[in-house]
Amino acid sequence: MNDTTWQDALQYHAKDRPGKIEVVPTKETKSQRDLSLAYTPGVAQPCMEIHQNREAVYQYTARGNLVAVITNGTAVLGLGDIGPEASKPVMEGKSVLFKMFADIDVFDLEVNVRNVDEFVQVVKALEPTFGGINLEDIKSPECFYIEERLRREMHIPVMHDDQHGTAIISGAALINALLLVGKQIDQVKIVVCGAGAAAIACAKLYLALGAKKEHIIMFDKDGVLSTDRTDLDEIRRAFATDLPVKTMAEALVGADVFLGLSVGNVLRADMLTVMAKDPIVFALANPEPEIDYETAIRVRPDIIMATGRSDYPNQVNNVLGFPYIFRGALDVRATQINEAMKLAAVYALAELARQPVPDIVNIAYREKTLSFGRQYIIPKPFDPRLITTVAPAVARAAMESGVAQKQITDWEAYRVELSNRLGLDNQLIRSLGTQARKDPRKVVFADADNVKILKAARIVLEEKIAHPILLGDKRKIERLMRENGIELPGVPIIDPQADEMEEKRFRFGEIYFDKRKRRGVNLYEARKAMRSRTPFGCMMVETGEADAFISGLLRNYPDTIRPALQIIGTEPGVKRVAGMYIILTRKGPLFLADTTINLNPTSEELADITLLVAREVEQFGIKPVVAMLSYSNFGTSDTPEAILVRDAVQIVKQKNPDLLVDGEIQASLAFNKEVLRDNYPFTDLLKGDVNTLIFPNLAAGNIAYHLLMGVAGFEAIGPILLGMKKPVHVLQLGSTVRQIVNMVTIAVVDAQQKCRKQDNLQ
Repeated sequence: MNDTTWQDALQYHAKDRPGKIEVVPTKETKSQRDLSLAYTPGVAQPCMEIHQNREAVYQYTARGNLVAVITNGTAVLGLGDIGPEASKPVMEGKSVLFKMFADIDVFDLEVNVRNVDEFVQVVKALEPTFGGINLEDIKSPECFYIEERLRREMHIPVMHDDQHGTAIISGAALINALLLVGKQIDQVKIVVCGAGAAAIACAKLYLALGAKKEHIIMFDKDGVLSTDRTDLDEIRRAFATDLPVKTMAEALVGADVFLGLSVGNVLRADMLTVMAKDPIVFALANPEPEIDYETAIRVRPDIIMATGRSDYPNQVNNVLGFPYIFRGALDVRATQINEAMKLAAVYALAELARQPVPDIVNIAYREKTLSFGRQYIIPKPFDPRLITTVAPAVARAAMESGVAQKQITDWEAYRVELSNRLGLDNQLIRSLGTQARKDPRKVVFADADNVKILKAARIVLEEKIAHPILLGDKRKIERLMRENGIELPGVPIIDPQADEMEEKRFRFGEIYFDKRKRRGVNLYEARKAMRSRTPFGCMMVETGEADAFISGLLRNYPDTIRPALQIIGTEPGVKRVAGMYIILTRKGPLFLADTTINLNPTSEELADITLLVAREVEQFGIKPVVAMLSYSNFGTSDTPEAILVRDAVQIVKQKNPDLLVDGEIQASLAFNKEVLRDNYPFTDLLKGDVNTLIFPNLAAGNIAYHLLMGVAGFEAIGPILLGMKKPVHVLQLGSTVRQIVNMVTIAVVDAQQKCRKQDNLQ
């Protein structure tokens, strides 16, 4: 991480409200009556109910959905013993993951306690507050003793994720890898590099899955764990071997499985060559695996390999486990997280990887047919099925093993409840980012003499989302970069007005003239236009020198759209372009159109806009459910405005009978299924959750998205220009760096899809 990125990280954690989490009320608190119910005197009633029946605490308080992430800061990431205060950013980050992936609320607690007995006493005293305890970043061997005692002495779920998270995910991967190579777990020879908390937990879990202890050879920094060593604690001594093995190279002769939880580059290529046929290698050190991925697959083409990194297949990522394990445990009020629940998570993850992969996962990872095999032995972190697969498996295991205090009888209703906990907003952004990184494209920035653009360019470059190209005065851009500490190594800066661009301006002008010569443009005007950044940038995209164009931060919307339409044009079969915003809500993304282009569309034009938007929503991996809005509901008004939308709905249905679309309908009614069911049971909108809103005119759409952003506070992405032959996107005036990065991400994905479409046509 360079100095600039370090600064970004500090700014990220310090900006606005410091830190990454806050407490938000879940009940109304706006009136005096609300406050009297929330606190005194109303709060006395639930207090007395709980006093009479302690189980009522789960009915009247947040305890049932509240987990403590607790550490003493003695083993924080790869930073070591940095103390409780310094560990807090990590604990807040873990809290965010709990909320994002499983809708679990978290208090992070950093305690200044090192003694095992004192630590246990502190955590035990907190039991009335929490529904579960996630121990984090506690050094070994103390972490083993602490977890063992807390599990025994407390009556709520306790798990040390550093131990069991990696064990559970790698256990699922091991099951599937062995299945693919036709080997039995009780027959395979396993070499473990590393003897810390995660390695020990992995070895224990593999034993629970059927591995034989005599088939496991473990190494720490001092060498093999052998029975003649006198420096081993009782936990490591349990994995000591009496085999005459001294080095890892010797141990790997004929070995079937290598598990690395140590440091980078300790597994040499020659060591791989002596392993058994179809070796399974889990090189989980981060950021550098025990052996480089490319080297491993070159030396052993028959390998099945997993790492801890997201840029290689088979990422062993703890986020596949802990959110859903705690979700299932909390939902049945389990008194502990026992071995049966961990194994249930293992088998659920393994089984999920063998199931057909939904489109949204394939799209996120830019895979056409992601399926069970050597490159896919564990689910991807963005798979929306994780919460509805792992959590129920864990909950069921808790019930069957007798540690559940609450029973689930309707499992289908429970899965629906789990699905509804998480919207698709964060998932959509993560999926698009992952897809963009698979095949980054060249993106031209027209307004590069702006610090926001330069910061966004650095982010997309560092995150490998895109290859930026900057347009503008080179001296001014370089000065801004120096003044703001922005480094963009290898990024070209092009000034369309510079002398060295004369030949390119001339060539671009010729192409432009050929396109517009019978549209009122003469040759002189065509060449002169190429001195401006927007026509020049659009021509770079048109000629293939770039893949997408981003503009609009410092210029009017029409000033960008007009040259783009003249130079690049629309997709085949598209009569007019449209503008769409994505509004990110807790319940998932809303797609709004037309918000920026068409002033007063006719019924036919409104139908074309609807079909254009629906196709775009499908490309995001989401099934569109479209409400065409008006102030009328299914014929309650016969004004021209209502009839226009009504007619547009019929045109859409004729052109695409399979699309879930209806109208004309008021916006609030479109989301109220109860009223729809009682009064308009015929509507297709009852067949899904509305996620796409089509407005009758530009004024309505523009006002709506501004209200949702400015008053409701929703994050928005857009405006996204639909219907262009090649990606051109126009930033909203005053866009933030985050919004620019989101727009670039969409532009890259758009370019990928248009390129594939063009390849198919050829």
